[in-house]
Order: sequence, then structure tokens, then C-alpha cells
Amino acid sequence: MAKEFSIAMAVYKNDAPDYLRDALKSVIDQTLKPSEIVIVGDGPISEECKKTIEDMSHEAQHEGIDLVFLPQEENNGLGASLRLAVEHCRYDYIARMDADDLALPYRFEKQMKCFDEDPELSIVGGMITEFEGNPENIMDKRVLPLSDSEIKEFMKSRCGVNHVTVIFKKADLLKAGNYNDEYRQEDYYLWARMIKAGCKFRNIPDIVVNVRSGRDQFARRSGGSYYRDHMEIFKYMRREGIITYPRLVYNGIVRGLVQYVFPNRLRTFTYQHMLRKR
Repeated sequence: MAKEFSIAMAVYKNDAPDYLRDALKSVIDQTLKPSEIVIVGDGPISEECKKTIEDMSHEAQHEGIDLVFLPQEENNGLGASLRLAVEHCRYDYIARMDADDLALPYRFEKQMKCFDEDPELSIVGGMITEFEGNPENIMDKRVLPLSDSEIKEFMKSRCGVNHVTVIFKKADLLKAGNYNDEYRQEDYYLWARMIKAGCKFRNIPDIVVNVRSGRDQFARRSGGSYYRDHMEIFKYMRREGIITYPRLVYNGIVRGLVQYVFPNRLRTFTYQHMLRKR
């Protein structure tokens, strides 16, 4: 397994420096280490986060990893930040990582092995757990289909890969147009464009990232703008022949109920016990 790869991250002003340090530590201490970490500052960030990046760059360098920080004066959103990070990544494979999550130690070794097993793969994801407070305090788990055909079928209604777990083949990511900041659901829109571009997906069954969660996470997945963003993506999928018109209508009804009508308690129950079950 001789492939070198980059990590693409974005840091925002509200990110906690301790969480950022732990996230970076988790990718540095991997059984298969990245060759570089590219971090985009999505607008001004705290001095504490800047110091954390500086400190961790020395630790990364000690492990033979280049850490590149790209500060930006304006907050342009996650999609625009990741687009910039991808453009600056030097290697043929790019792994996503968020600034407050924890990668399990074997994550990159297991995922990169998949590209050796199947050179036609464009993207490899994995499963996540979600914790609150202490990383041992697991609150939830998101399990997704494994094969390309199952993922694409699942994707007709729900997101079929966990964004924070993915490793891309850079050439295929660019073929699909890279990240786009047109919608808040920049990941789902990207998956739809990668499906249209003929890219091949795979998920491994292993938990590869422990995601920092909060009690209000499902409350954030509500409201008119959140619903409209999803529907615009489904309309794109309909125009491109990825889904049928009846599926578009079905998605509109289900998403409208869950994201716009249901109170938060019922929305949380629906996500945890229905929409997260395969």
C-alpha cells in the first residue's frame, strides 16, 4: 500500500481548540499516516485555534506529515472551504476530516486498502458512532449500505455515505466538479454529481470516525431553508435521471414532515429509529 494521500479540513471561528487538537492528533496517530493535512480557515478563527494549528504542525512534521494552513478573511461556508482545500491538496487521494471529530487509529489503513482491492473505486466511506462529552459516551451509530449499487439505491432518498469518513480519488472528485457552495447540503449534492459522473462508491462496515454530537443536532435539521435545499438536490437528481418523479414526490412528502412539520422530539425519534435504519 504505497499510495500517498492528503487530508482536507475546514476550521470555523466557533471550533474549540481542544477539540481541534484532538481531531488532528487522531489523524496523526494513524497506523497509516497521511502525507499532508490541508486546513482552510473558514473566515477569521480564534487565536487559540491558530496556536493549536501551529503546535500540531510541529507534531505532524515530526511524523513526516506536512500541515498547510490557508487562512481566509471571509466566512464562505464549508463547501467553498473544502473546494479550496481540495485545490491545494497535492496527492491523488483526499480524506475528509472535521475539526472536532475523532478518527479511529486504523481508519486510513482500512480505507486505502480498498483502492488496492478495486482500482475503479472513486470514493470509500465507513460507519460512524456519535458521542456526547466523553468519547466513550456513545449516543448513536449510523450504519449504511456497503456496495456501489446499494449505496446508489439508498441515495435516492437518503445520504448513502457519511461525509466525515470519505476518502476520494482526487481526479474523480474534480471530474464531478469538486465541492460546490450552492447548497448547505454540499455533501449530498456532491454525491449526486458523482453518481451522474459514473463514479463508483463503497463503504466499509467498520466504524472509522467517532463524531462529536449534541442534543440539538436534530433540531438543526429542520426549517424551511433546510427542506428547500434538500428538495433542490432531489430536483437535480430528477433532471439527471437519477430518481423518478414519483420518488421526487415521495421524498418531498417525507422530508417535509420530518424537517418542517415534526416537533424536535418526534424528529429526533424518526432520525434515530427509522431514517438511520437500513
